[in-house]
Amino acid sequence: MKYFSFSTIREYSIFFFLILIIIIVLIIYSINSDYKKENLEKINSSLDNTYLKKTIKEITNNLKPRFTYFEYSTKSGDNYQDIVDKLNINKKEKKKIIETISKEKKLKVLNINQKFIFKLDNLSDEKVIEFRVETGKKNEIVFSKSSDKNKFLSKIITKNFKKKIVYKETIIKDSLYNSAMNLKISPNVILEFARLYGFQIDFQRDIWKDDSFQIIYEEFVNDNKEVIDTGDIIFANLNLQNIDYQLYKFEYSKNKIDYFDENGKSVKKTLMKTPINGARLSSSYGKRKHPILGYTKMHTGTDFAAPSGTPIMASGDGKVMKAGWCGGGGNCVKIKHNSTYQTVYAHMSKFGKGIKRGVRVKQGQIIGYVGSTGLSTGPHLHYEVIENGKKVNSQKLKLPSGKVLKGSERKNFEVAKIKIDVLKSNLISN
Repeated sequence: MKYFSFSTIREYSIFFFLILIIIIVLIIYSINSDYKKENLEKINSSLDNTYLKKTIKEITNNLKPRFTYFEYSTKSGDNYQDIVDKLNINKKEKKKIIETISKEKKLKVLNINQKFIFKLDNLSDEKVIEFRVETGKKNEIVFSKSSDKNKFLSKIITKNFKKKIVYKETIIKDSLYNSAMNLKISPNVILEFARLYGFQIDFQRDIWKDDSFQIIYEEFVNDNKEVIDTGDIIFANLNLQNIDYQLYKFEYSKNKIDYFDENGKSVKKTLMKTPINGARLSSSYGKRKHPILGYTKMHTGTDFAAPSGTPIMASGDGKVMKAGWCGGGGNCVKIKHNSTYQTVYAHMSKFGKGIKRGVRVKQGQIIGYVGSTGLSTGPHLHYEVIENGKKVNSQKLKLPSGKVLKGSERKNFEVAKIKIDVLKSNLISN
C-alpha cells in the first residue's frame, strides 16, 4: 500500500488550488447569469406595462421642438388665402392673419418669388406668433403677436446690406448691351443707362464698333458679399467717335433728382428718341410697299427689329389711353403725354405689368414686350409719335430740352460734379 508523503501532497497543492479557483469562478458565473436573466425578465415585463408605454410616448412627444418655421416663396397664380391655407392652424387664426395682411398698404400687390416666413408655437392654441413678408430685396415687414395676443403689430425692417460704389468701363465690340453684360453689369443698370441716353442717342445708328463707355453705380451686398440689388447710376459717359456724352446725377432741390451734362443741362426731354434698347431700325417713316398687303402705302411710324420679348419702354411720362388689340397693329399701347404729344407701340407679344387703360406711366417704364402680333412678318416694334393730332417722323422730331441749372443751383452742381470726378479718379486708380 502506497502512502502520500507530506512532500508529495505539497507537490500537488498548486494543482488542487487551481481546481478550487475554477470551481469558485463557475459558481459565481452561474449565480450572476441567473441574476441577469431574472433582471432581464423584470425589465421586459416592465416595458410591456401599458402605463409605462404611455409615459414614454408622452416624454418623446415633448422632445419635439416647441417652435417651428414655415417658409414659402410665392408662385404665379398665388393669393394670400392660398398661402395661409398651407399652415396647419385653425380657421379663426387664418382669418386673423388674412385681415392683418389686408390692412398693410405695402402688401396690396402680391409678387412672384415674394418670401413668407411663419414662426409657430406648437404649445399654443393660436400657433403663429410672428410672420415676415419680403416687400423687396432690401426690406421686409415683421408682424409680431401683441402682448394680449389679440392682434399682430407690424414693423418695417431694412435688411443689413452694405452699399458699394462700382466703376466699370469697356470698349464696345458688338452691342452696348452685350458689352455691359460681359462686365457683369446688372440688366437693371443697363436698362437705366439706355433710358438716360435714349433722349439723345439712337443705339442702333449712333454707336459704332470701338466706341466706349464708363459708368459708376451703386450695388448692395450682403454679409456674404453677394450682390442683392443695385441702386442709382452716379456717373456715366458714352464716348462716340471720340466725342464724350457725360451724365452726372444731381439733386437740384429737395428730393428732386435728375441727370445733367457737364454744362448743367438736363438730358431729359419730352420723349425718348428710341423706346427700346439694342434694336435695329428695320423700316423708316415714309412711303413703302407693305410687306403683307403688297401695295405701296404711307408708313406712319418707325419699325425697330428686335428679339421677341425685348422690353419696350414708355418714351415719356403720360397716361395710357389704350392697352389692347389694334387690328393690324396687334397688341398695342397708346399713351397721351401732354396736350401736344401721343405715342403708339404696336405688335407687342404681351403688355407690361399693370399696364391698362387709365394708368399713369413714367418715362422709361416697361409697358410691353416685342412680339409679332397683328399684320407682322417677324418680331419688331412699330413706334408712332403723334404731334398735335398728326403722325410725324419720330427720328427727325426736334424735342424740347429739359431743365437748365442756373444761379445757386449751377454753383452747387459744379461742386457736386468735382466730387464725382474725384470719386471716378480714385476708383480708376484703385
